[in-house]
Amino acid sequence: MSTQGADPIYLDHNATTPTDRRVLAAMLPYFTEVFGNPSSVEHVHGNRAQAAVTKARAQVASHIGARENEIVFTGSCTEASNIAILGAARARPDRRHLITTAIEHPAVTEPFQQLAREGYEVTVLPVDETARVDPDSLAAAMRDDTGLVSVMAANNEVGTTQDIGALGEIAERHGALFHTDLAQLLAHRKVDVVAEHIHLASISGHKAYGPKGVGALYARSRAPRARIEQTVWGGGQERGLRSGTLAVPLIVGMGEALAIAGREGRREGDRLKAMGAGFVDRVTRALDGVQYNGHAEHRIPGNVSLSIAGVEPLALMHRLNQVASFSASSACSTDKVQTSHVLLAMFGDTPRARQAFRVSPGRLTTETQLTGFADALVDAVLELRRFAA
Repeated sequence: MSTQGADPIYLDHNATTPTDRRVLAAMLPYFTEVFGNPSSVEHVHGNRAQAAVTKARAQVASHIGARENEIVFTGSCTEASNIAILGAARARPDRRHLITTAIEHPAVTEPFQQLAREGYEVTVLPVDETARVDPDSLAAAMRDDTGLVSVMAANNEVGTTQDIGALGEIAERHGALFHTDLAQLLAHRKVDVVAEHIHLASISGHKAYGPKGVGALYARSRAPRARIEQTVWGGGQERGLRSGTLAVPLIVGMGEALAIAGREGRREGDRLKAMGAGFVDRVTRALDGVQYNGHAEHRIPGNVSLSIAGVEPLALMHRLNQVASFSASSACSTDKVQTSHVLLAMFGDTPRARQAFRVSPGRLTTETQLTGFADALVDAVLELRRFAA
């Protein structure tokens, strides 16, 4: 596969997505033409900006079945998770027991570790080899003093989705709030926060073909109400939960991105699912020792995690660097070479965990591109195996 004179194919959409051109078009006027501060509602310029924020808030709310007053704009999904977890736990000091899982993103694990340092007791649920949480294990872990449960909706590394509705119902039945990280899910489907028993949720812009630098928190205002202790102080914007002048262009972009996902996500997901299946079939027919990671059915489209016996992912990435951009580990990892905590939770410290890599095509990826990459991958594996022999 020749790539001379061409950029590598982008196959790392679980790390970030390109901003959709329609989203960019919606954003552009709010950088230069409608530039007012949405808090300055006493004049026309501020009112115009506020109207744009109101529209975007309605778009985000519609995508998850929430009320508009339940959406709080933040600077990232990470910030939304921090506000939700730290704020909800501290708002219920009589419930000192918290539950999360072994495969969460650092945006979730780090706030829980901070709460543990503050004296909260944290239970970390295991997952099976497909990265699924057993609802029975959550039910067994619930206590009278459990205040918060946090389980991600879809894993960024292996693509596995959870039965959020079942897990949320268990938490709600025991009087605990249920938080979920929706970052990887919303490009592909809508959510119903009421039917799925979600009380708090973290939302990303840049994982759904929107801009970087914006996220949102869903905080339920209906019973059971999600009370959140303030963690950010300032001018009182966003119900006092996230003070700071709102980034109107980014918020507009996030709203438009989720509106597009609501219209097109399921159809696009079917396309990505078929492409991914074809990719896996092409690779496994050409190579032995290929293992597919994550759940075969309960998963987001556009995520393929493989482990190939005898091949180190970093060597594979180096050899294919000019062909395609893909990932050998978590999308938010540092420059340290270490086995992902997600894969360790699934497989232990094994070759399968160490040899895993992720290919995540997206909205602009063509079948021809993915087929070409599959062939290049096969050639690279065979070459690396010859060198190792």
